[in-house]
Amino acid sequence: MKSPGVRPGILPTVAAAACAAALLAACGSSVGAGSDVRQTDSGGAITIWVDPPRVPAAKAFQQAHPEIKVTVNQIDGTVGGKSLQQQFAQFNQAGKGWPDAIFFPSNDDIAWASGAQVNYTADLTGLLPDVIKGYQDEVIAPCTIDGKIRCLRNDAAPDVFWYNKAFFDQSGYTPPKTWEEYADLAVRIAKEHPGKISGFTGDAYAPDRYLWAAGCPTNARKSETEVHIDLADPKCVRAKELLAKVVQAKAVSTVGIFDADAAKVGKDLVMSPGAAWWGDYLFRQSWKIPAGQMTAVTPLSWQGESKPATGNEGGGLWGVSRHITGKQLENTLTFAKFVATDPRWQVELSTGLPAYGAVQDAWAAKQAKQDYFADNTTTFAAMKGATAFVQPDHSYLLYNTGSVWTETMAAGLASGKTVDQAWSGFGDELVKQAKAMGYTVN
Repeated sequence: MKSPGVRPGILPTVAAAACAAALLAACGSSVGAGSDVRQTDSGGAITIWVDPPRVPAAKAFQQAHPEIKVTVNQIDGTVGGKSLQQQFAQFNQAGKGWPDAIFFPSNDDIAWASGAQVNYTADLTGLLPDVIKGYQDEVIAPCTIDGKIRCLRNDAAPDVFWYNKAFFDQSGYTPPKTWEEYADLAVRIAKEHPGKISGFTGDAYAPDRYLWAAGCPTNARKSETEVHIDLADPKCVRAKELLAKVVQAKAVSTVGIFDADAAKVGKDLVMSPGAAWWGDYLFRQSWKIPAGQMTAVTPLSWQGESKPATGNEGGGLWGVSRHITGKQLENTLTFAKFVATDPRWQVELSTGLPAYGAVQDAWAAKQAKQDYFADNTTTFAAMKGATAFVQPDHSYLLYNTGSVWTETMAAGLASGKTVDQAWSGFGDELVKQAKAMGYTVN
């Protein structure tokens, strides 16, 4: 997952975004950006950049491989920040300075890191074929760019459907199966149990939770320079209508899941779509909801559709430098394989569902020993199965949809605007940001 507990940063203004785009464009002819680059070999020593939650991964690797000399640098884990992008542009100009491997604080970072102007990440297709085979297609999809695997997924973060089983059993409610049933039940619960809530709209993951799950084209990459955005698409309209219904009924909270008030509000959550990592990180560790209450089930489907449809909240990405060769590259690939697949990190230390399929069962077995969920079997089966239902045609891009959401939709709803009133501002700003980052929008 993307650095849980670190609140997403705010995307720069259009002017700042344009400056970032111009900075990257200026690097097009620099030493590191082109296809011809002199690869270095340190003799084996490697430098790794990680955000705070991934420091234990680096330490676990050092313990497992004392024969490899490793320098670990901790970097800012703020989601949506742009300073990292500018650093890499400067490395390209200097022709040196790149880390050998990195955990990207934002999944969106893969857009610039693999793009033609920065072109940092190595194509791992032929370098780690056995590791890549261990991922489901839907899980590795964010790393598959123009036919090349440009990163590895750390954890899978599909949205499942969470509900408070103790509350439902006591109140006589049945968990919904469709998104439309969810909206209807949310309104009913808000009326029958004032103060109980059925979701959150105030954080940068909310558009992933609702719009991505609806198949709404906000991040439809057509090429490196072209995207499709259409909030008038019927799949966007169904998400908007659902949100309008639950917001009007005060059935959802306008705070975000990382806000200061989230722990207090979260204790009144009775159901919601939400990432697999919500269970341990939000419910157990952060909000301290008592054990034996929360349970996850298969994501919801839309009326008229046979398969569930869900989004994804996070699921971090590891990148490897294309600027290295020889023993330096060999050791970096050993590190990449370790953090992606090794139980000493993925099972013993990671709180998120591993993206690498072969260790998911061992992770679930370890998590189940906490005996936290009302139904462990159903919850972990839902987490594993949900990855197949993440909606396609959604890429990580140079603009950050979540930050645009918090600046427009979330801010508007928190100030008392209706969904319809805030919606147009969200769409306009999304297109504006995409164009500012150099995309042609159709």
